[in-house]
Amino acid sequence: MILIWIALGGAIGSVLRYLIYIRIDSMHMSAFPVGILVVNVLGSFLIGYLTWSLIYSIQLSDEYRSAILIGLLGGFTTFSSFAYNNVDYFMSGQYLTMLMNIVLSVVLCIIAAGAGLMLAKSIIN
Repeated sequence: MILIWIALGGAIGSVLRYLIYIRIDSMHMSAFPVGILVVNVLGSFLIGYLTWSLIYSIQLSDEYRSAILIGLLGGFTTFSSFAYNNVDYFMSGQYLTMLMNIVLSVVLCIIAAGAGLMLAKSIIN
């Protein structure tokens, strides 16, 4: 049963990712994948925040917690698009754009996850 909950969460997360990054990219007509960066940073913040919250504050069943953390947020964030964008930049000789995407994505996502975790800890404790 837990796999069904994860699959449902993943489907919702994937649709949300698509809607958000398409909307953001349509507002920023640039070659840089702003929409994917925003989705991944937001997802990283949410996983930090919700992991702490769902473990220490909100009591949910394993099915619901897995649906949210593994399914929804796993489907929402996208490492494969990040990887594809960087390979595409490399193949087209856009090395600076590739480097900027890698550094921004990794650094901002780690900061966002830490910020989400610290915010949840400060609210819950």
